Amino acid sequence: MIKSMLASGFLSLAICGVGNAQQLDAEIVNNAPITDISPVPPTERSKTPDPAIIHLQVLLDRAGSSPGVIDGFYGENVLKAIAGFEVMRGLPVDGKPDPQMISLLQDDKQVIGPYIIAPDDAADLVAAIPRDYAKQAKMRRLGYTSVAERLSERFHMDIDLLRALNPHAQFSPGETIAVAVVGAPRTGKVKRIEARRKSGEVLAFADDGSILAVYPATIGSEDNPSPTGQHKVNGVARNPKYVYNPKINFQQGHNKKPLTLPSGPNNPVGTVWIDLSEPTYGIHGTPEPSLIDKAGSHGCVRLTNWDVEELAGMVKHGVIVDFVE
Repeated sequence: MIKSMLASGFLSLAICGVGNAQQLDAEIVNNAPITDISPVPPTERSKTPDPAIIHLQVLLDRAGSSPGVIDGFYGENVLKAIAGFEVMRGLPVDGKPDPQMISLLQDDKQVIGPYIIAPDDAADLVAAIPRDYAKQAKMRRLGYTSVAERLSERFHMDIDLLRALNPHAQFSPGETIAVAVVGAPRTGKVKRIEARRKSGEVLAFADDGSILAVYPATIGSEDNPSPTGQHKVNGVARNPKYVYNPKINFQQGHNKKPLTLPSGPNNPVGTVWIDLSEPTYGIHGTPEPSLIDKAGSHGCVRLTNWDVEELAGMVKHGVIVDFVE
């Protein structure tokens, strides 16, 4: 159902809310009426985050239909999240934030709230992450490079949006900043996972066939396609190291020998590796959440770190993973 909706033409539209020209702050986002969202041509889309879209993205995230990175811009991942929510709630799938869909999505909680930066938020930072794997392999940990990066991932936000909401912040311990109120990770037991290659999304199904969660995903690429057919989850590795082997996977830069890269959120597979029965393939995180379903993978299924962490908490050995078109 989602795939047919994605082909219907909504991808050619951007969404414009009522707040594009306003200064961005928590009050404006919390009060932005998502009932006023309407399609406009892409050429008219603002280059600044839309408070109504931020509001919508946070609500979708909390409802279990992930929009990926909360950034205030309407795009394919928001479209899929709307459609995913409609499927989860048994609504007609049209990809539009219509009154029926909005009435089920809205709650009485604020979508942007305060957060006091803790001392631990500034711990174990690294100066920078080099692009070359040989240099990464020499590091102790591929950690966050700033407090802002750590908090943007914790609250599922694009780092530019976090900074736009807090233009005067130094991101120092003790400081109060505005962040997305995304809620606790979803719980449940996943019976089956469906990786939809063409539409770029992962659906997690419960034993009764209901959908527990929907995530935008990068699933392979033209040069490195994902597996086909049915596979199983072998297990879950948290904070995994990454073993690079150009003879098995791909060649990065001038690196022609195997390398072991340390763990960390900026590791090539992020914070979680869900190992699949198809050798060398898995469902994993990413150091660049804003690129989910915008740049190809090397055959695996790539999610944001927070989405794959949530999914990992609901799967166990033997869960079926179906790769479908």
